[in-house]
Amino acid sequence: MAAHVRKPARNKLIAAGALCAATALGLTGLAAGGASAAAPSKIRADYNGDGYVDLAVGVPSATVNGKAKAGYVNVVWGGKSGLGQHGSTTVSQATAGVPGTAEAGDAFGFAVASDDMNGDGYSDLVVGAPEEDTDIGLSTGTVAVVWGSANGFKGGFTAANGGVGDARYGAMLATGDFDKDGDNDIALNTHFDETSQVAVRKGPFTTGSPAKLERVEGWHFAGPVALTAGDFDGDGGDDLAFSYKGMEVSGTQVMSRASGEWKSTWSTGDSTNSALAAGDFDGDGTTDLAVGNVQANPESEETACEDRLGGAILTVYGKQGGTLGGGGTSCTTQNSDRVGGASEAEDNFGSQLAVGDLDRNGTDELVVGADAETVGTVRNAGSYWTLASTGTAKPLAGPAFSQNSAGVAGTAEADDHLGAAVSAGDYNGDGRPDVAVGAPGEDALKGGVWYAASPQAGEPSPLVTAVTPGKLGLAGAREYGMVLGH
Repeated sequence: MAAHVRKPARNKLIAAGALCAATALGLTGLAAGGASAAAPSKIRADYNGDGYVDLAVGVPSATVNGKAKAGYVNVVWGGKSGLGQHGSTTVSQATAGVPGTAEAGDAFGFAVASDDMNGDGYSDLVVGAPEEDTDIGLSTGTVAVVWGSANGFKGGFTAANGGVGDARYGAMLATGDFDKDGDNDIALNTHFDETSQVAVRKGPFTTGSPAKLERVEGWHFAGPVALTAGDFDGDGGDDLAFSYKGMEVSGTQVMSRASGEWKSTWSTGDSTNSALAAGDFDGDGTTDLAVGNVQANPESEETACEDRLGGAILTVYGKQGGTLGGGGTSCTTQNSDRVGGASEAEDNFGSQLAVGDLDRNGTDELVVGADAETVGTVRNAGSYWTLASTGTAKPLAGPAFSQNSAGVAGTAEADDHLGAAVSAGDYNGDGRPDVAVGAPGEDALKGGVWYAASPQAGEPSPLVTAVTPGKLGLAGAREYGMVLGH
């Protein structure tokens, strides 16, 4: 297998049934057979409203109609038997109703988010194609919204379109109602010459609605590397967290628009290579922030995580009636007590994060990927963890899983890169979020997604099964599992 798997820049938010839909590229329809005609579930990442969370797999390296790396999004339908047993459907720019044209190198699906963008109760796909070329220039990038419905996807429209060459709109995405007007908004990256920004495309999202972007923050000779949304100040609205990095500057910041203007409510000089996540990790009812694979500010002598060998996770806790950070902080590495594995250089521990209350005890667990983890002597085989709080200001704890773990499908092989993407959602509808983990290097870079249903209390851990392009009958797949939507 080839050693290199390109890392996507993307937000890591709280992740998200039907019978088999068509899976061939160039669909003339996007139906999801068996979807209920009842009222939509309003569950995030349930695109056909049947009560099961679905998994959106971005495949930006996929070939579409002979166009290499045009990219597509494969949606694996959730259902009673979980992922891989209820079929899937594929959405690309060659799909009827989806804006744009499938062209070589567009990278459609480089970033994928999920939310109800038009208020109809069905979750919609928000898809970035940062390498899209236009008449304006190369790699201007676009962000498309593809509408969910009881019958599957029903077309969409372009929500944002890069105005200059190399703007790369859609490399990072996050969604939330940042101005608390009842309409979800899209946060994204922008770039121009020597400057980069985090910007928001405000809702409502309807065909013909204004596509003006609102600046949140910007930098010279630096730019954003991760985005996520959460109610970090407890006011009932979404705030935006982002990490940024340049040659001489880096950090992580939370900004709120509660006052009508964007204002910083928390910041640190530490940043991440690629992952942020929001969740209630200590069960106190406030939203906390996880910063994965912590990178210290090159201009500062201080860092919240002194031990960063192989990657560290900074957990910043909220406090009732207070602000983010009021509940303290903690750092977690593979050297922490009760964390599986051992820290080694360039493991990428925490480079991918997802959140879910897997055991339904009122406290969120953190799903962690380390795609460069060596398993035994097998380099870049990759691993993932499910970590839980052991108390505020204490490191998280939990076991490590690889393809050499008991009950996990497959065998750890060099450059599989298990953990290159992680997600969580109740894919089988039993009331407990499940875990999905990407391994884009599997099977000579065809890739796959590993699915683990969360067990009921007192039951043994279930088998971890693989969802692969071959099993789904997909054409043109490459590095499947590199991007998992939320």
